[in-house]
Amino acid sequence: MSESVIREKLKLLPDRPGVYIMMDADGVVIYVGKARVLKNRVRQYFHSTLKTPKVQAMVDNIADFAYVVTPSEVDALALENTYIKKYKPKYNILLKDDKTYPYIKVWTREEYPHIGITRKVKRGDGKYFGPFMGGIAAKEIVDVAAKVYHIRTCTVAVKEKPAKPCLEYHLGRCGAPCAHLIRREEYAEQVEKTLAFLGGDYEEAERILSEKMRAFAEREEFELAMEYRDRIEMLSRLGERRITAMPRDVDADIWAFETNGLYAAASVLLTRGGIMQGSRNFSLDEGAGERGESFLSFLTQYYAVHELPHELVADEPFDEQLFLDYAEKKAGRKVTLTRPKYGVRRELLDMAEGNVREYLEKSISAIEHKSDMTTGACERLKQLLSLRHYPKRMECYDISNISGVDKVGSMVVFTDGEADKVQYRRFRIRTVEGANDFASLQEVLRRRLGKLGTAEEERFARPQLIVIDGGKGQLSAVREIFDEMGITDIDLVALAKREEEVFTLTSDAPVLLDRRDYALKTLQRIRDEAHRFAITYFRSLHSKRNLASVLDEIEGVGKQKRMALMQAFGDIDKIMHAGVDELARVEGIGPALAARIHSHFEEL
Repeated sequence: MSESVIREKLKLLPDRPGVYIMMDADGVVIYVGKARVLKNRVRQYFHSTLKTPKVQAMVDNIADFAYVVTPSEVDALALENTYIKKYKPKYNILLKDDKTYPYIKVWTREEYPHIGITRKVKRGDGKYFGPFMGGIAAKEIVDVAAKVYHIRTCTVAVKEKPAKPCLEYHLGRCGAPCAHLIRREEYAEQVEKTLAFLGGDYEEAERILSEKMRAFAEREEFELAMEYRDRIEMLSRLGERRITAMPRDVDADIWAFETNGLYAAASVLLTRGGIMQGSRNFSLDEGAGERGESFLSFLTQYYAVHELPHELVADEPFDEQLFLDYAEKKAGRKVTLTRPKYGVRRELLDMAEGNVREYLEKSISAIEHKSDMTTGACERLKQLLSLRHYPKRMECYDISNISGVDKVGSMVVFTDGEADKVQYRRFRIRTVEGANDFASLQEVLRRRLGKLGTAEEERFARPQLIVIDGGKGQLSAVREIFDEMGITDIDLVALAKREEEVFTLTSDAPVLLDRRDYALKTLQRIRDEAHRFAITYFRSLHSKRNLASVLDEIEGVGKQKRMALMQAFGDIDKIMHAGVDELARVEGIGPALAARIHSHFEEL
């Protein structure tokens, strides 16, 4: 889009809150931002001369932009997070590790509540304790609750007719309400004690565990005694984490954020019930937004997948009121932000700030190395292979079968040079007879590319580069599909295994990349991943087939030898992975037939 067109679009921007989306010449989203006033915020990128190198690099790549008006800035913040998660823009600060933490939950609304571990917090259906991170495992706490208070860990319905007590009852880990072996009132009392224990009252639990440990030791059941000793030590470690100067009713996340202009890091200390639950560091590519905007965006992404505490502690300047409005809307309750100058919160914040500075310093070299292997490698691929587009989304395809049996195809996806496993897909070949890999590959690509331009493209985004495991033949087969379907805006290459030659549509001669170049290593990684994924799927299907139908394809393997192999190995998958020597040791097989069997499965 020309500069004049962009200038005209800038004039049409509304003075309303919303989200703006910056795109490059290929239509790839490179930045998403939110604004209190769209007109003012977006114009700043094009009119201001005072820009950081990161912002300038982003602006230089803007070919077009779009925007969405929202009812409020809070709604814009939530929508911004949704779009960042969807598009993973190059110039946004990104939370790449969105794993949730485990919580202990007591289903208190049940007649006989049970205890368990969950990673999803749904208020109103029970009481939650945690999150648990690093060092102390939630399952160990649940184990203590079962051993000491005999609260059930199963979900078996308690019916009017008593059931037969299970092993947990006989092990002294459950009061067996399902078998009517404990009165409702007595069980309710044990649940209350369990809740107090989970809230940090460990004295009674330690006393009971100690009594049981001594009893087992006196009976010379030392293994069980040691098990109880380990649990006592675990409770002792939990007690050491208590912050004596912090009230037990305080649930707070203590945050520190640091950046050097190119890279950023965040660190959090989690306290729940006055107990230090653990800490966690995050390495981040610095986005094109201002420091406060980057921190706000990070917090929003983080709390999109994690439970909000009652209190945040931070000293980082950002739009705190906007975040608190967002947090209250998301949590359905008030969330406070504290900027302490002294006291225990200040000490914890100093600890977090020290952690993040040290982590950023140690991580910079690793971050830079990772950049070379990911986005840097993608940039080099574009340059070295004369690609038309930066390969933000790469898809690689492979076919796996044995003599045409259980033919399967795989599609793996790399985004900015990193495996995007959520996007992986498997294909079972439907129309191809026999072991025709070319035709199988064409079927897979026809089915996948058929989703472009449809509603399915929301789930299967358009790739910039397709990589084929193979050589000229495979490349030509896929090119036929491109021509048939009128695909002209996707780059296509094939990577041959033997010499690691790269075949393209723009040259008859293969491209040989330096074996040490991260560009080649990236192609190798996605090719090998596609092969692994195809093989895994093939074997899962193949192992379900009748053993005879698989081994019948091998000359010299009859009924008796099939039975001997099955008796020796147990299943087809183990036979497929067995070495020649292992196969030869089976009665009636011998070295020659063993070599033939091994060679048959090596074709994979």
